[in-house]
Amino acid sequence: MANIPGSRPPATGKKTGVTRPLLLILLIGLVIAVQYMHLERYLDHERLRQFGAAHGVLLPLMYLAVWTVGPLFLPGLPITLAGGLLFGPIWGVIYTALGSTCGAGLVFLVARYLARDWVAEKLAGTRLVSLDEKVARQGWKIVAISRLVPVFSYSLLNYAFGLTRISFWPYLGATFVFMLPSTIAYVYFSSNILGILQGKISSGLIIGVILVVAVSLIPMIYKWRKAKAGEAADF
Repeated sequence: MANIPGSRPPATGKKTGVTRPLLLILLIGLVIAVQYMHLERYLDHERLRQFGAAHGVLLPLMYLAVWTVGPLFLPGLPITLAGGLLFGPIWGVIYTALGSTCGAGLVFLVARYLARDWVAEKLAGTRLVSLDEKVARQGWKIVAISRLVPVFSYSLLNYAFGLTRISFWPYLGATFVFMLPSTIAYVYFSSNILGILQGKISSGLIIGVILVVAVSLIPMIYKWRKAKAGEAADF
């Protein structure tokens, strides 16, 4: 299949989409813009809670819908951060975990049943061509490792797993469970990010930063342990 109307091809490099360094640059720019334009009075949790209450169940449903179809076109990190801003640390984690799992499942099914040849062509020449062999050896464990050690982008992995022999439900279950650490970290961080925009640093924000740093260290710890054991990393 040459192309899918309205879809964005999976990128074939390592980190794609909105990278963490770029996100940091955008955040710094946003802080400066908010301070310069004196918009901080419009950015507080009370206003967001009122906004959410005014839309009732519609807002969570819209967010889940964006998460379900968004990974076909968009990187996942900005949607995750929006969940913390809109719903806070508890409901933000719940909605993001459910939505990102549904999105991962949809992309998986598209790759497996609707665009297999197209996705295979896009992934040709990348390290992900050996993913099926790794799945054959380790099953759902390779899904768990790929979610804890996100060397490749969220959307790219979803497409790639659709080409492997792993069954849908083990893939979906491992995706849900092992994306939770990063989901919790980024949602908690973003739920406290308004303090930065208002020129304040809260204890919640500091905890959020610590959580983000902790999950960001997981890939390095994983590779260090593999190297110490004399084994090659899976990714």
